[in-house]
Amino acid sequence: MCGIREDPMLTQLLSFATVGLDGECITVEIGSIPGESGITIVGLGDTAVQESKQRVRTALRSSGYKLPTGRSVIINLAPADLKKVGPRYDLPIALGLLIVYGLVDIPIDVLKDTVILGELALDGTVRHVSGVLSAAAACRQRGIGSLVVPTMNGAEAALVPNVHIIPAACINDLVEILCGTRPCPSVAPAEQQHYDAVLVDFADVRGQELAKRALEVAAAGGHNVLLSGAPGSGKTLLAQALRGILPPLTPEEALEVTRVYSVANLLPSGSPLITKRPFRAVHHTASGVSIVGGGQIPGPGEISLAHRGVLFLDELAEFPSQVLEVLRQPLEDRHITVTRAQGSVTFPADVLLVAAMNPPQYDVNASGRIRKRISQPFLDRIDLTINVLPVPIADLAQKQAVTGESTAVIRARVASARERQQRRFSDLQISTNKEMSIRDLRRFCMLDETAESILRQAAQQMHLSARGYHRTIKVARTIADLAGSEHIESSHVAEALQYRQNLGLDG
Repeated sequence: MCGIREDPMLTQLLSFATVGLDGECITVEIGSIPGESGITIVGLGDTAVQESKQRVRTALRSSGYKLPTGRSVIINLAPADLKKVGPRYDLPIALGLLIVYGLVDIPIDVLKDTVILGELALDGTVRHVSGVLSAAAACRQRGIGSLVVPTMNGAEAALVPNVHIIPAACINDLVEILCGTRPCPSVAPAEQQHYDAVLVDFADVRGQELAKRALEVAAAGGHNVLLSGAPGSGKTLLAQALRGILPPLTPEEALEVTRVYSVANLLPSGSPLITKRPFRAVHHTASGVSIVGGGQIPGPGEISLAHRGVLFLDELAEFPSQVLEVLRQPLEDRHITVTRAQGSVTFPADVLLVAAMNPPQYDVNASGRIRKRISQPFLDRIDLTINVLPVPIADLAQKQAVTGESTAVIRARVASARERQQRRFSDLQISTNKEMSIRDLRRFCMLDETAESILRQAAQQMHLSARGYHRTIKVARTIADLAGSEHIESSHVAEALQYRQNLGLDG
């Protein structure tokens, strides 16, 4: 339980550490006793925390405060068994020293209901810190009324309602605000921007009608896609175009994504709210840790940075098999749990996977090497597999106007299909067809006798696993949604089966 008590020689302030995507309450205890002048920081802090005393001393001196001599100060960051990382404790430490030495008089009731975060520059100004959105959410959850953050983090923190945000530009401004001699500036939350133009429009992609239709189905139902084709056939271009037909992030989804980027300290400058669906292109030389997350202090990986967006794995057959295998579970569960000696943290990982690869050269050895890297259980997580054939040069050289459907037209159909799914799943904790459980399939995906017969025969001929069988039904449900049909018809099943093409990986 977070709490502080009043004592002339002991001051306690509240701060937060970031653990995964959550905020963990930290009590900054500052005690002063007679003795040789000096500051000692305990409580399992990293190097940045230990260096805080030099930054704080200089910042206070630059702000016009002279710390008395002849007293020893001990700063304890509790709980002591939780690793403290980064410079976010500079500001509460500085404020605590001013209180312990009697240099400022801040009402104790204000401190009891206020969390303080901020890194100090040597001139006393307050610098940006990461994980502010998680801290604001933790304040609301714990019923803490106020949160002090750097001014440049203010709009980010204000995204969480019912928490009073106090923006701190420098130490002196913060002291005056907390003492009540200066009004607290108002902070407006960042606004979600309108959906902007896309760099790659589907109308600019010549040919590839089957692949474009498959990506439309994938976007509508959140299904994973594997594109196989010769170099230069347009796989990367198609993957980049996919992002444009995805519906805009909902306000709730935007907060989820922003929280991940806040913890990873990757929020774009001047844009505290992520409003576009992420597109993360991962090179095959990336390590498993960089993709799924981890490190000494676990942080989000590429699969979490792509949450609610697209994770693009180019040259899939070049990824080490162990890297692809660690992706299997998060692709199924839509979250990733990273376990380290200090404990486990969970990051969201609800992504639309788009993978691309060059086809095997149709010899036994090449197919065998690829099969060793891309296992059948991994392929079972792929809903649509498409052979992308090169577009004839004659078609590319045509100078007449492009007549293909634009991204805006396709996105409208995708949005309509998504709306149907939201209504269908209004009483469930899911939003897209790919998330349906087997129980949900029985409830929402009843097949008539003809459709069932087609699927059963194809399953035997194509050697579909149980997972592949169920995923085909989910894709058929999405195709029906795009057609505005309440029932899955045989034509929808037939089209879904069309997207499970043989890529030459069969044993």
